[in-house]
This record gives sequence, structure tokens and C-alpha cells, in this order.
Amino acid sequence: MEQEVAHAATEAVTSNLESVRLIAMAFAIAVGGMFPALGISKVGAKAMESIGRNPEAASKVQTAMLIGAAFIEAIAIYALVVALIIKFV
Repeated sequence: MEQEVAHAATEAVTSNLESVRLIAMAFAIAVGGMFPALGISKVGAKAMESIGRNPEAASKVQTAMLIGAAFIEAIAIYALVVALIIKFV
């Protein structure tokens, strides 16, 4: 009887741990995808605004925008890595 109770308690703890891991993984992906998306949209909007004000500088602005967007996107990839670590470790 005591072994059955101990086994049930162990299963409950394991189930709760899996639930917490899934919630943490979802939170990491949600936040890690939301803020880089907002950053890229802001970079793109400001680049288009600056190109509209000074069309001659379009190539310089576009280059800087793409480099900035790549760095911002790297943050989203880090969030994906963190979520995968949470899932598999």
C-alpha cells in the first residue's frame, strides 16, 4: 500500500515537472519571438522613414538595417535554443 502511494506521488511530481517545463518552454519561445519581432519592425519602419527623407542614402541605410535585423534575429534564435534546452534537458 505504501509503495503504491509513493509511486503515485512520484508520478504526480514527474507530471508536474513536465507541465512546468512545457510552460517555461512556451514562455521562452513567446517572449523570445515577440520582442525581436517588435525590434525588427521598428528597425524596418525607421529605415523606410529615413529613406523617404533622404533617398540618396538608401544603400547605406539598407545595409545598416539588414545588419541590425540580423543581430536582432540572433536573439530569437537564442530563445529557440533556450527552449530546446528546457525541453530536452
